Amino acid sequence: MADMDNKEQAELDQADMEDVEEVEEEEAGEDVNSKARQLTVQMMQNPQILAALQERLDGLVGSPSGYMESLPKVVKRRVNALKNLQVKCAQIEAKFYEEVHELERKYAALYQPLFDKRSDIVKATYEPTDEECEWKADEEEELTEEMKEKAKVEEEKKDEEKEDPKGIPEFWLTVFKNVDLLSDMLQEHDEPILKHLQDIKVKFSDPGQPMSFTLEFYFEPNDFFTNEVLTKTYKMRSEPDESDPFSFDGPEIMGCTGCPIDWKKGKNVTLKTIKKKQKHKGRGTVRTVTKTVPNDSFFNFFAPPEVPENGDLEEDAEAVLAADFEIGHFLRERIVPRAVLYFTGEAIEDDDDDYDEEGEEADDEEGEEEADEENDPDYDPKV
Repeated sequence: MADMDNKEQAELDQADMEDVEEVEEEEAGEDVNSKARQLTVQMMQNPQILAALQERLDGLVGSPSGYMESLPKVVKRRVNALKNLQVKCAQIEAKFYEEVHELERKYAALYQPLFDKRSDIVKATYEPTDEECEWKADEEEELTEEMKEKAKVEEEKKDEEKEDPKGIPEFWLTVFKNVDLLSDMLQEHDEPILKHLQDIKVKFSDPGQPMSFTLEFYFEPNDFFTNEVLTKTYKMRSEPDESDPFSFDGPEIMGCTGCPIDWKKGKNVTLKTIKKKQKHKGRGTVRTVTKTVPNDSFFNFFAPPEVPENGDLEEDAEAVLAADFEIGHFLRERIVPRAVLYFTGEAIEDDDDDYDEEGEEADDEEGEEEADEENDPDYDPKV
């Protein structure tokens, strides 16, 4: 009888051990899956990994797949017909973008009076009326009349204590400093100059001319250069490349030209003077040599690298031009049309909302996993 009990107990113990092993295997599997998910999230947030992945995917475009190679000749023939149709689609798409450019030019003329008035307010040549200055901010909606009156009195008191500023001081400099893409270009020695920037305008090419746009930077008289306007022109193309028509994805910037800056004596911030000591090999005497070398500055924006006729560029110049094209497009599409919202920071918050959602979701998932671990009675933080 005792032997039977021992045998049954052994069988039960063996069954329990199998259950434990199964549970441990399941937990180990869950840990591996959890770590894999975390690793995937981290990898997809790494810009270098994403760039390498995109480059790999771009390299696959146009390369034949094993499936295509296995198709019968008659089917491949029909696929070629579809490709020819696709080329015609790209040509129609190019015409579409040409008409979009014409619409942009048309509506730019309608926007311009509003932008001109914005400029007049910024540089204090026009004082807006009380009606034009009325704005119901979100936080004011819930304020009582008594609180509004108190706030108004405090604002008036502050205004009396300060000197009366003209227009909106440092408007464009503030816009530049608020936008990472532009603030990265700014150096401390650029800021006193950009305080004199009064307006930025976008001018589109005339009808019948090759597609392009010009950024015009208007400056008030200053101690740094004599130019009233600095310009940067971007030449664009809106037609499929004959050698690679399937890569067409709308107009692309093909090149850009800046303008000479007439710097006043000793004020050119794009150059700096350095002193080097040189030792004579034979005599051992030391002399000091003064050299003028390029200096980091926002105003290098108006002297971009020239694109050779063959289109071949050095790697550094190619990187500079790629960044330049991005900045020119961003100024045209976002900064100039919505300058006041970049001045107040509201547009920056909108831009951040577009890019932070995935990160927030990932953070939430990690938070949930941590909470689950803390609530687990068997969780050991040392393991």
